[in-house]
Amino acid sequence: MIDIGSRVGAGEEGYRIVKRVHSREVKQAAMERLQQRGVTIEGIAEIVYQMQAPYNENLTLDLCVQSVQAVLEKREIQHAILVGTELDMLAEKGMLSEPLQTLVRTDEGLFGCDETLALGSVLGYGSIAVTTFGHLDKQKIGLIKQLDTKKDGSGPVHTFIDDLVASVAAAASSRLAHRLRDEEEKAVVSPSN
Repeated sequence: MIDIGSRVGAGEEGYRIVKRVHSREVKQAAMERLQQRGVTIEGIAEIVYQMQAPYNENLTLDLCVQSVQAVLEKREIQHAILVGTELDMLAEKGMLSEPLQTLVRTDEGLFGCDETLALGSVLGYGSIAVTTFGHLDKQKIGLIKQLDTKKDGSGPVHTFIDDLVASVAAAASSRLAHRLRDEEEKAVVSPSN
């Protein structure tokens, strides 16, 4: 953490200095956490490719990787990754209180907090991202399917991370769809008025 000198009121005692975490540290931590949980940018990009290839014959996996990387630059996404993966890891270690421990550990069907966290992070990417997230949440393709583990209480817990991967893929798909449309429109010569 770095001290940037923010002052927060502390009543009669005056002010105290609050330390903030630099955004570089947050991004690095989120990227490390994805790696620790078995998530790769390429794995997410493959999902993006599957979602967008039917709409663009010139789409490449490299464009999908670039879109995923751009989405992962957003603080809201990084924060969601850190919160969700922390809860998954705590559940693996049995460190959550009951009944939350069992709800997260077993990926209880009616426990919607994992989807809520993931959905919240795609809202800034518009309706394409929201509908794509819903589709991915139900269809569980690629890496999402590998991570979607409803366990009997043993093995890794991926209650949050599978939905977070779906949210990053959905946001990257939406971002890519809009950018590709922008490029198409730039290529079209406007008629003179």
